Amino acid sequence: MTTTAPPSSSSSGFSKYLRDFGWDLLIGSIAAFYVIMVPYTKVEESFNVQAMHDILYHRHHIDKYDHLDFPGVVPRTFMGALIFSVLASPLVLLMHAIHLPKIYSLLAVRMMVGCIVLLALRFFRIQQVRRKFGYHVEAFFAILTAIQFHLLFYSTRPLPNILAFGLVNLAYSFWFKGNPFATLRCLTCASIVFRCDTVLLFGPIGIELLLSKSISISEAIKCCISSALLFFTVLLDTVMWQRILWPELEVFWFNSVLNRSSEWGTQSFHWYFTSALPRSLLVAYPLCLAGVLLDRRVMQYIVPVFCFVLLYSKLPHKELRFIIGSIPMFNVSAAITASRLYINKKKDGWRWLYIMLLGSFLVSLGCSVMTFIASYYNYPGAYALKALHQADTSNTTKEKFVHIDAFTAMNGVSRFCENEYPWRYSKEEGIALDEYHDRNFTYLLNEHFHIDGYKCLFAVNGFSGARLQVGFPPFLLLKEPKVFVHGNMRDRDIDLFNWPGCPLEQA
Repeated sequence: MTTTAPPSSSSSGFSKYLRDFGWDLLIGSIAAFYVIMVPYTKVEESFNVQAMHDILYHRHHIDKYDHLDFPGVVPRTFMGALIFSVLASPLVLLMHAIHLPKIYSLLAVRMMVGCIVLLALRFFRIQQVRRKFGYHVEAFFAILTAIQFHLLFYSTRPLPNILAFGLVNLAYSFWFKGNPFATLRCLTCASIVFRCDTVLLFGPIGIELLLSKSISISEAIKCCISSALLFFTVLLDTVMWQRILWPELEVFWFNSVLNRSSEWGTQSFHWYFTSALPRSLLVAYPLCLAGVLLDRRVMQYIVPVFCFVLLYSKLPHKELRFIIGSIPMFNVSAAITASRLYINKKKDGWRWLYIMLLGSFLVSLGCSVMTFIASYYNYPGAYALKALHQADTSNTTKEKFVHIDAFTAMNGVSRFCENEYPWRYSKEEGIALDEYHDRNFTYLLNEHFHIDGYKCLFAVNGFSGARLQVGFPPFLLLKEPKVFVHGNMRDRDIDLFNWPGCPLEQA
């Protein structure tokens, strides 16, 4: 006679841990992988990145802050930068104590942003998706999120859109739960603090709450006004910008009233539906359309979010990050379809649909891998500065002045990338090419191959496009020299190092 041993407490504890946190471990690991592999940031997130750096390293010395010299096109609030800098400060202090480079501090603040944003997404997934639609829908919601590139790649980036995105996920959670007051408070905070255009989502959701009689007009007005007064950032931003300022009011005036955002490019009305959403949702795009038909409960949530994207389509300047708040809701609808296929997979006809679903998951994963590789090569400025630091290993105390042009700064370089003395950096703008010869810079990081008085030391390639090809993989990623590193020919110390040279010069 044989007996089966009861499961050990350690194995049952591990199983419970996986059941409770397995999907979070998967999603968080992918987001962390993106941070570690691509720690650098682009121009869109430069304000919050530089502000976090200055809060962590300059503290109360506001006169040293980067935004006073380079304010950007429109001002942004310091609220998000302050919150995440305070949360990450213990880890940053530890890194500083053991003399780690500042780039690790950038990893710390980005990880903190990701933790908060993904915690809000977890709250939405567990408290509402699981409770309202069940475990299968929750599982497919997590799988779809994991195999999509853009949401997790953006989730750790300190963009105003992403800081608002965390509040939008909380608003979705309270909306599903039937708490209209908390829903409106989250959307109000997101609109007046981080992204004024969140009001385009606020409006449709608010109308749905009124039509469903979840809240009265007078209650909604009182809730929004009290929340607006509570989250008003004028005091903080007036101190930091040294003038009376409500940042999102100026952003609204610049983007919507003056329509100046169109100076950065325009797209057709249907661009979000024919380009942005297909690229970000991948297989979830067709699945979410079917989900609305399979479960009528999701209709009341999808329609306001669809209206949000539709309203945003009226603005000529379009970017995927502007509508990233719609992705979780579309994923819920897509997960409903995937769950239905899974449940009925043993039935005739459904079996082939389920096999096609699994195949489409693999295709979506492959697309995300290709997009990640392209994004990896999209920060040539940061890679050029890192390579310069590694190449110039002299221990001299002679100062090394590095000039970073606008193109390089927009493509990965931030204050977190800088080294300590004797390195010195300049982002002075408006210098003509023929003026560099008269300046005393040691190195130049520039988008131009030839500059009088300077020798091209090496170049860094960047992503330039993709091309279809026969075979595997079906796409070929194209790269070309983007940033050139030049050395001052009057500085004899430069010849001490073995520079690789520039490809064009060698050719």
